[in-house]
Amino acid sequence: MPKVLRILNRFNLGGPTLNAALLTKYLAPEFETMLIGGKHSGSEKNSEYILENMGIDYRTIEEMQRPLDIYNDIKAYRKIKQIIREFKPDIVHTHAAKAGALGRYAASFCKVPVIIHTFHGHVFDAYFNSIQSDFYKNVERFLAAKSTRIIAVSENQKHELADIHKICAPEKIEVISLGLSLEKFKIDKEDKRIAFRKKYNLSEDEIAIGIIGRLVPIKNHELFLKSIKFVKEKSHKKIRAFIVGDGETKEHLKSFSTQLDLDFLNTDGIPRNNEKTTVTFTSWIKEVDNVLAGLDIVCLTSLNEGTPVSLIEAQAAGKPIVSTEVGGIKNVVIENKTALLTPNNDAQAFSDALFRVVEDDELRKSLSVEGAKFVENKYDYKRLCSDMRNLYNKLLEK
Repeated sequence: MPKVLRILNRFNLGGPTLNAALLTKYLAPEFETMLIGGKHSGSEKNSEYILENMGIDYRTIEEMQRPLDIYNDIKAYRKIKQIIREFKPDIVHTHAAKAGALGRYAASFCKVPVIIHTFHGHVFDAYFNSIQSDFYKNVERFLAAKSTRIIAVSENQKHELADIHKICAPEKIEVISLGLSLEKFKIDKEDKRIAFRKKYNLSEDEIAIGIIGRLVPIKNHELFLKSIKFVKEKSHKKIRAFIVGDGETKEHLKSFSTQLDLDFLNTDGIPRNNEKTTVTFTSWIKEVDNVLAGLDIVCLTSLNEGTPVSLIEAQAAGKPIVSTEVGGIKNVVIENKTALLTPNNDAQAFSDALFRVVEDDELRKSLSVEGAKFVENKYDYKRLCSDMRNLYNKLLEK
């Protein structure tokens, strides 16, 4: 039985963790997998409960953290080398940047037969200045040379890696889209909707608009709040906004809401005495399927994105989307068919698009129906596992 060492940046809620969990569980028993990863950061939702619910064993390397830290990075690298020597994997498969750097270098040093890395995000845009970006591109070129295969999650990402950033030759890149377990977003939707809207005191004539994710600068929640103010003032329909998540910008966003004269609920989403506010900060909610069932529109305002799981899940739940057109977003929606997309950080364009979806009942319905059809097969975890199984076997045969 071939052995796979799967290495994650950190166990935070998002596409890399979900994909790693599904591959670990459903490639067994054909492949024996050891899953290791770094600790989630304070601004992120811990995803270890997902692994535990799926019965997946994992190991945490405390030193493998998101920021560049030479001391901790060296310790993490040495721990990975020791794990490789003890486990003796046939394949080391890394996911995202930090795990990709430490894991691939350790695997190359230990002469692991097959070394694979998956790019989950568009890491060279919006996160770094030009000098930093050039440095990381050179690092990725060096690591790509030590890799047996690079995996991109879309054709667009493959084009960027090979043709724009020159990370490696296109022949070395395999395109394997994300795969998720989406069934829970399709079942018991009406019961979940009733429960969510009762909890947050939502009337049926109120349109619930939500944004789901970490409260950090790159997610640009200010744009979301500006658009809510615009729609509230222009539309005759009743709207409520829900910010689902937590992070370093939470207090700033509350202050910004006050500046915009938007009233907000300050009790982590639990209304008291039939209280209604325009904006509700819910903090993290594990049962995101319940959230999506209760919402009417899902937004994303990021300055950059990789492959946003929140939008795939929103479409699976049959929700219309309004989003900025950045990173890999165009790969997970169909513009004007499952989502309205606007230029990056363009407050007027985003506000106009959101207003249009709020006002047009038929448009909301059309976007909902088409979104559910679009993701049904494209992002199923069984397809992901089949694609990855075929790649592993092909590379091991070579």
